[in-house]
Amino acid sequence: MSARERLLANRHLRDAARAVVEGDIANLRADLSAKSISERALDRIAEGASEVYEEAVEVASDNKGALAAIVAALVLWFARNPILETLRGDDEPAD
Repeated sequence: MSARERLLANRHLRDAARAVVEGDIANLRADLSAKSISERALDRIAEGASEVYEEAVEVASDNKGALAAIVAALVLWFARNPILETLRGDDEPAD
């Protein structure tokens, strides 16, 4: 293959690669005009959150006893001060 033939072959390859890149850019512009990047990000976040929620519901339904124990522990934790005050009693005499 002569230098001229190689040059022509390389030019054809370059032109084909450029056409592919320009097609990709046109597709990307068409996609972005339909939906903005922020809308796409919000959709992905919402989709991920719904998947996490579904997984949590499935795990919770499989482990109802453990879930009840966790809820009871949280209730006791938040009510610890009144419970401790009741158990200790009132040290000051009433008037």
